[in-house]
Amino acid sequence: MINGIVIGRQPQVKVIIRISGYPDLEIGCVINTGFEGALALPVAAIAKLQLPYVASVHTNLANNENIITPVHRATVLWDEVELEVPVLAMGIRPQIGTLLLNNSNLNIDFSDGSILSIEAL
Repeated sequence: MINGIVIGRQPQVKVIIRISGYPDLEIGCVINTGFEGALALPVAAIAKLQLPYVASVHTNLANNENIITPVHRATVLWDEVELEVPVLAMGIRPQIGTLLLNNSNLNIDFSDGSILSIEAL
């Protein structure tokens, strides 16, 4: 089970990124159920982590704007399991999407300070 917290009506969890030869890095991410990908990080964070580039994809934003988005690859520790996930280089705040939530139950009480949980089905 993964636990997080609601801050300012934003459900947040910590994602652990593994980079060979370095200590694990914990990044606070907002859960975005409107984002179908796994993880999105700001361009500067991806550059600092030196995540390998994979490809570019066409992305449709909530305002219906279409942009080309670089995709990188990262190893994350998700519910104690190492996963290779695509990471979109976009936005100003780290976000996790529904690809990481697949086959899980997400339980959130939208009240500041409340604990949320993500449990595998």
